[in-house]
Amino acid sequence: MLERDNTDRADDLLVVDRLSVEFPLPDGRRLRAVDSVSLNLRQGETLGVVGESGSGKSVLLRSIMGLLHPKTAPREGSVRLDSRELVGLPRRQLRRLWGTSISIVFQDPMSSLNPVVRIGRQIGESVLPEVDGEPVDVRERSLELLRLVGISEPKRRLRQYPHELSGGMRQRVAIAIALAGHPRLLLADEPTTALDVTVQAQILDLLAELQNRLDMAMILVSHDLAVVATRTDRIMVMYAGQVVESAPTRTLFRSTRMPYTEALINSIPVPGQPRHTRFHTIGGRPPSLVDRPLGCPFAPRCRYVQPRCLEEQPPLVAAGTPDHSYRCWFPVGTPEGRDALERNAAEQTPVTS
Repeated sequence: MLERDNTDRADDLLVVDRLSVEFPLPDGRRLRAVDSVSLNLRQGETLGVVGESGSGKSVLLRSIMGLLHPKTAPREGSVRLDSRELVGLPRRQLRRLWGTSISIVFQDPMSSLNPVVRIGRQIGESVLPEVDGEPVDVRERSLELLRLVGISEPKRRLRQYPHELSGGMRQRVAIAIALAGHPRLLLADEPTTALDVTVQAQILDLLAELQNRLDMAMILVSHDLAVVATRTDRIMVMYAGQVVESAPTRTLFRSTRMPYTEALINSIPVPGQPRHTRFHTIGGRPPSLVDRPLGCPFAPRCRYVQPRCLEEQPPLVAAGTPDHSYRCWFPVGTPEGRDALERNAAEQTPVTS
């Protein structure tokens, strides 16, 4: 995942190479929401994408899916699914892939489900009319999908409207719709954000079970690093539209290199802490994606910051372990990083708070 052209591996299902997405603004400026992002994903593999709100995670998924209109959000780079280029593909051909090759689950089911259409019809619209040349009974297939996602009394649910279901059940319906066409790649855009903690765990467990059963690849987006820690094979951390660190999940936690990743890890609540223990927070806020800073976008909030960080943007470089890359001039856990921390402590260098 370095800043060079991605080479397709023989078993890659998805290859994203230097993908950038910009939104033209009325004043003539351009907001670059995704900035030269590259990734590879194998069949059956789960990639977690984490970062704060505004880091470009959702725009990345919508761009991979092809949901953004090329006139309002032009993209550069390449998105290859099963070696087929999706960037520049005519809309009519792209829509044929939706639901069958690639599907998406959004974070708010009340926004993705039609509130005035019964559940049965909404699922039925996504069911394939035939499989392997054999006609499909839409009602039976809809019932099968509801059972697959763990919804009780499926016959009664087909007649109900979204507002008659709980938040967790609505999200299960949204997942059923996403799976109706037997996709090989599922994009999950913060699918548990609108749910309480108990239901969040149920939905994440369900996604993991379905992925294993159906042998799908999945990209799981979250602002919470703890959510993806035990449910992904690899994690990609995004900040200000860029990939700032990417590694196998265990490697990321064991050998963190990017200070922003370290700050996210430190922000995870630790079970068993005494009451009134203060949570670790990341001071300041992400930079503007219109007027980008000259150096590292995280520099004003970073406790490792040095003059070079404010003047030069670090490239994405390989770490010492396989499939691990990061952006930082003074990486965590290195002599350079330790020296930077010591200098800042001695000089009492202020960090945005």
